[in-house]
Amino acid sequence: MSTLLTMLAAAAPVASGWAAHTLWLRRRLNVARRDPLTGLRTREAFTRRATALLRDPRAVVVLADVDHFKHINDTFGHAAGDTLLKATADRLAHHVGRSGVAGRLGGDEFAAVLIDDHGTAADLLTVLHGVLARQVDGQDPAVRTTVSLGWVRAADFPGDDLSRLLRRADEAMYAAKQARAGAHRAGLGRLFATVTGRRAGRAGARSAAPAGGVAA
Repeated sequence: MSTLLTMLAAAAPVASGWAAHTLWLRRRLNVARRDPLTGLRTREAFTRRATALLRDPRAVVVLADVDHFKHINDTFGHAAGDTLLKATADRLAHHVGRSGVAGRLGGDEFAAVLIDDHGTAADLLTVLHGVLARQVDGQDPAVRTTVSLGWVRAADFPGDDLSRLLRRADEAMYAAKQARAGAHRAGLGRLFATVTGRRAGRAGARSAAPAGGVAA
């Protein structure tokens, strides 16, 4: 019995040290999966979680970017730009909730997969668009921008992986931006655009399945 106790006593520091090392590794891995500025998942970590969520037929893939972000950085400084990115990330993550995932793909581009429990994705994204366009508390009132969104239901494209769905969402977002620009020139204000696609805008009309885009 004494021999067993001696062995356990000798092994205890080793076990404790290994447990601490394992915890340290987990924390380091978690940090590596998070964007240091916004706290959202990095592209790799987002891809892993989003791919799993796409097994749910209610999944909706969203792409967002901050309009005229370079102008904000150049005019008001990088601190103002960073503040705007952080606010955008916080609002997006809050709206997506625990059931979905949000990530920063790079620069001013964000992506999310949310679960549309009630089949009201268009309404959800309209609300999100309004939330993302709000003035950031404490920031110079002159720093005003909008965030453009494109989205697509994964169930509408059952053969598409995450990369293709993001491409479709990007096309929807670009179509919304183009429609917005045309509406502004015509003095028509806001417009909700259906998909024609980025490549369609460059190379002629091309039909696509229903998706959505919003640009203020």
